[in-house]
Amino acid sequence: MSLTASHLRTDVYKILDGVIETGEPVEIERKGYILRIVIDGPAGSKASRIKKRPGLINGNPKDLAETDWSKAWNPDGNA
Repeated sequence: MSLTASHLRTDVYKILDGVIETGEPVEIERKGYILRIVIDGPAGSKASRIKKRPGLINGNPKDLAETDWSKAWNPDGNA
């Protein structure tokens, strides 16, 4: 299906729902360019979109406060 940007503006939610229901892409012509609205699959949960962060401490913050850092501490600030 091919539409103008003005037609998309008038029925945007209906058109987007149609793409979701049928899986058929919609093309919009704008300023000499063709833009395509396609379905990419379900978005998933917010938790599934969290980026992996290696080195992130996953645990109880109180455990950090009670950690003995005296062996790792360098009073000169040099590593």
